[in-house]
Formats: sequence, structure tokens, C-alpha cells
Amino acid sequence: MPARELDVTGLHCPLPILRTRALLDGMAPGEELVVYATDPASVIDFRHFCNTTDNALLSHETRPDETHTAVFVYHIRRGG
Repeated sequence: MPARELDVTGLHCPLPILRTRALLDGMAPGEELVVYATDPASVIDFRHFCNTTDNALLSHETRPDETHTAVFVYHIRRGG
């Protein structure tokens, strides 16, 4: 099953995490979500979120973007 995607670019803390949590809560265990964010604080926020929940941060990368300085991409697996 392909990963779902969530675009929270342009949003600032705490909205990226709140929207991610809301979407993950409706997903089945084992499903994967790719989140696109531009808030630099999201790097710390997503690591902390996954460390304090059942969800696994599978990968994190930073991509350059024409509109924003950088886009942070988080690949998360829903915990069980």
C-alpha cells in the first residue's frame, strides 16, 4: 500500500504535529505517512513526537525548494 501524504508547508508549531497526529489517529497500524513541512522547529518536533508515541520515524530528509528555504520530509509508520 502506498504511503499517504500530508502537506503542512507554511504552517508553524504546533500545527504540523497536530495535523499529523489527527491523520495518524485515523490510520491503521503499519500504514505509512509522508509529511512535508517548512517549519525549522519541525525537525525537533517530529523526532520528539515519534519518540513519545508508538509511531516510528522511518526517515527524515531536507530538500531545497523554490518557494521556501527548505522542505523537511518525514516518513512515519503508524504504530500499533
